[in-house]
Amino acid sequence: MAEPSLIHQYVRVLTIAGSDSGGGAGIQADLKTIAALGCYGMSAITALTAQNTRGVTAIHSAPPEFLAAQIDAVIGDIGAHAVKIGMLHSPQIVSTVAQAIDRHALSNVVLDPVMVSATGAPLIETAAVQAVVHELFPRAVVITPNVDEAALLLGRPIKSVGELAPAARALMDLGARAVLLKGGHLPGEQVFDYLVLAGGNGEPVMHEMRSARIHSRNLHGAGCTLSSALASYIALGLPLQRAVESARDYVQQALAAGADVRTGEGVGPLNHGFAPSPLLKLQA
Repeated sequence: MAEPSLIHQYVRVLTIAGSDSGGGAGIQADLKTIAALGCYGMSAITALTAQNTRGVTAIHSAPPEFLAAQIDAVIGDIGAHAVKIGMLHSPQIVSTVAQAIDRHALSNVVLDPVMVSATGAPLIETAAVQAVVHELFPRAVVITPNVDEAALLLGRPIKSVGELAPAARALMDLGARAVLLKGGHLPGEQVFDYLVLAGGNGEPVMHEMRSARIHSRNLHGAGCTLSSALASYIALGLPLQRAVESARDYVQQALAAGADVRTGEGVGPLNHGFAPSPLLKLQA
C-alpha cells in the first residue's frame, strides 16, 4: 500500500525550561498545555529539579553545550512556530538561549522569567537576573512576570494593584517589547493583570484585564501554564492581545477544573486536560 502524501504539518511549539519531577510546572506543565491546545510540543531542558507539591529539594543545571545541542536538534529538523522560555538557572544558560535565538532566527518568543517556585524556592542565580534583562528582554515578543518576579527585576516591592501599571511600564523601560504583568499574588477577590504594548507613536498602550479569583490550593505551575498557552495561541496565529486573553481564559478554566482535586500534600497542579483539542494540522 502506498504511503499517503505528506501534505500537512502540526503547529509546533518549543519550550525551553526546567523539568519539574512532580509534573505540575516547568517542562511537564508546558507540554501538557501545548498538547491540550492542539499543538505539537517539543522541549529543551535547562535544568533538572527534584521537587513535589511541597517544594524543591535540589536543582541540577544542564551543561550549556548540551542545552544548545537540544535546541539545535529540534529546530534543525522540526522547526517551531513559537518558543516559550521558562526557568534559566545561570547566566551561562541565559547566554546559550540568547545565542540559539539568534542562530536560528527564532521568532514568537514568549519569555516567562521564572525565578521563584510556587512554594517559595529560588530557581535562578542572582547573576542570571540581569542577564535575562539584557540578553532576552529584547529578543522576546512578550515577557510574563508575576509580581514577585517583577519586584526582583525592578529592585522594589509591588504591594498593591495600583502599583501594577507603573511596574509594567518600568519593565518596558528595561527593554521589553511587551509586558504581561500578572497580579494574582496580590490579595483581593479579583485578579488584575496588565498587558503593555508599544503603541504606534512609541508610547506604551496599557490594557487592564481582570477576572474573579478562583480559590484553590492547586496553583502550582499556573505561570508556566499561562506562558506556554500564550506561546501556543501565538503559534496558532492569534495576535498578541487576543492570545493573552485566550491564554488567561484557559488558565482560569484549568484552575477551576482542578480546584477539587488533591495531589500531594502541598500546592497541587492545575487540570491541564479539562477539554483537550486534537493535534491541529496545517497545509505544508
